[in-house]
Amino acid sequence: MPLPPPSEVVGDPAGNGPLVLEHDVLRSLLGAWALAACSAEESAAVDEHLGVCGACAEEALRLRDAVGLLQRPETLDLDPALRTRVLEGCLERRPPRIPVPEWAVPYDAETARLDALLQDFGDAEWHAPVRLRWFDGDDTASRRTTVAGVIAHLLTVDGLVAVALGLPDPLGEITARTPAPASRTEAYWRASHFPPTRTVRAPWREQVHGIVRTASFTGSSAGGLPVSYGDFELPLHDALLDRAFECWVHAEDIADAVDYPYDPPSPRHLNRMIDLAARMLPGVLAERRRAGLASAGPHRHLVAAGEPGRSLRLEIEGSGGGEWFIPLDSPAAVGSAAHEVAHVALDGVEFCRLAAGHVPPAEAAAGQVGDRDAIRDVLFAAASLSRM
Repeated sequence: MPLPPPSEVVGDPAGNGPLVLEHDVLRSLLGAWALAACSAEESAAVDEHLGVCGACAEEALRLRDAVGLLQRPETLDLDPALRTRVLEGCLERRPPRIPVPEWAVPYDAETARLDALLQDFGDAEWHAPVRLRWFDGDDTASRRTTVAGVIAHLLTVDGLVAVALGLPDPLGEITARTPAPASRTEAYWRASHFPPTRTVRAPWREQVHGIVRTASFTGSSAGGLPVSYGDFELPLHDALLDRAFECWVHAEDIADAVDYPYDPPSPRHLNRMIDLAARMLPGVLAERRRAGLASAGPHRHLVAAGEPGRSLRLEIEGSGGGEWFIPLDSPAAVGSAAHEVAHVALDGVEFCRLAAGHVPPAEAAAGQVGDRDAIRDVLFAAASLSRM
């Protein structure tokens, strides 16, 4: 806003002294002053005048309140992605002194994502019903629990890794029928005097930090340490990948229970989870065949260890995708493109949900070409990777 005509200015017009304006001029500037549209000299003159003129001070207050109503209120809620951005920025500027081994990063990432989901849960969310689902033989199975019960389940099964690393077993003196994950979980649930509550989050989070910290201190040399699941073993680097996969699957179960969106893992981590499942498929195929649950196939023959044999090409599309050749006749055989008898194409997240027992094999949205028995066997074997 321009200065008033010289006749209305009192004082030195050259600017050698403070700007002094007539009362009517100052009053006319109150609107511009409330909008912060005055020059510095005009603002100073208005401010000084408001200290001695009560009528103008009241008018200025009303105008400031009116201006406040014109401004859009800003939300006080923090951006949900702020925590992740801050952590990423910190790690870019100052990497941790003891880096997490590459094979432990997916577990570290998935447990951190689940912990972030849980941090604002109230009692209602912790007691929301959740149905755990898996594939048993040729049919689906399920178990009803709560959000807190799911975290108790993760605590007890992650305890298998903790024990392998020399950390305390979360079961303590509780005795399970077998060291299998389902038996450990049922034993923990039975021994609880009350259904699990939000208090289970602290021991789960402390155990997660202990596992990641211990794995980081031991370094890459500990990756081959065996972790027993009762009826089978996995090396530590695969066990932590398995635990990352289950953490993601159950985080989705929890998010569905409280009606909250939850994204899949990063493509790089998803690819490694799919790779673990693909590497485990030949062994599961052999187990199902011994149990009479898989087709022997008209052309089946034993293949020497390390030799190529009949194979199914598993093509995973989308996030975390790739190709894997699954040997069909022997877990020790080598998958080979030259011996391909069938081809299955699946989306990456869909395949993981099949492997988690959340999608029945017959309903998997798969592109299928070739030997129908081989395709059915591999899809059912993928679902059989799941467990409670």
